[in-house]
Amino acid sequence: MPQTIHRGYKALVDEANAQVKTMTAAEAIAAAQSDDVVIVDIRDPREIEREGRIPGAFSCTRGMLEFWIDPDSPYAKPVFQQDKTFIFHCAGGLRSALAAKTAQDMGLNPVAHIAGGYAAWRDAGGPTEQIPARAAK
Repeated sequence: MPQTIHRGYKALVDEANAQVKTMTAAEAIAAAQSDDVVIVDIRDPREIEREGRIPGAFSCTRGMLEFWIDPDSPYAKPVFQQDKTFIFHCAGGLRSALAAKTAQDMGLNPVAHIAGGYAAWRDAGGPTEQIPARAAK
């Protein structure tokens, strides 16, 4: 018997977008100039290898986000304990909306995500860099 999904990904993303700040790529490019901002790339390492990355972005796959944010987790990352603004991005802006909402729900604040994700950043002329395959792991 097939599963019945009551709330699909579109509803979840819409809910997230209603609850977290969404930045345009231009706004994120400008904000990234501040030392008080951390750009968080939640894409898979294979995506980063294939498409490139935003210089200086912190790479945190979506699957580890909750564990890396929580200071009580054995996997906690110090970057998430800083008093900074965290701007999340993925490839196109869907996963980052969900990630930003999760981070906000956990108490990380302030957070935002980039509408259109990495593609929008790149298309808006934001700086990017290619990396060797072994560096993204």
